[in-house]
Amino acid sequence: MTGEMLGLSREVIELGLERGVTVGTAESCTGGLVCAALTAISGSSAVVRGGIVSYDPEVKHDVLGVESDVIQDPARGVVSSDCARQMCQGAARVLKCDVAVSVTGIAGPTGAEPGKPIGTVWFGLSYGGRTKTELCHFEGDREAVRNQAVSWALSLLREGILELSSHG
Repeated sequence: MTGEMLGLSREVIELGLERGVTVGTAESCTGGLVCAALTAISGSSAVVRGGIVSYDPEVKHDVLGVESDVIQDPARGVVSSDCARQMCQGAARVLKCDVAVSVTGIAGPTGAEPGKPIGTVWFGLSYGGRTKTELCHFEGDREAVRNQAVSWALSLLREGILELSSHG
């Protein structure tokens, strides 16, 4: 785990504690690394509700409630804004947390699809009944893509906590 990840994790946990906000994760290509980074911080049990590693599309559907038509649609699929949105909404619902982040993408070295090269990662952020998604394209090998995705997801969690506590 990088120093950047630990620093971001510490910020998320401190903000969550300070503002009474809970967080959760729904992860695919990061395989639980976002939740692992958060729980590496002492005191995280008061903030982190849990994480769901939904590597398989069936888990995305059965546990998080991602619609089958999103998963099976070649234009959307599991690496899409719709999937990321439904994953974070599902995590917020299942984990009963205030802020949830989702990560779904292609870390490589295989798995590229037309229009979705290695390093394509969609994120979802759910907070206070609002949801947004973001698309990133990361460079590097599998480990580099996953590490960058973890840092981005942690930054989104921080943003969600700040937004939630400033707008209610």
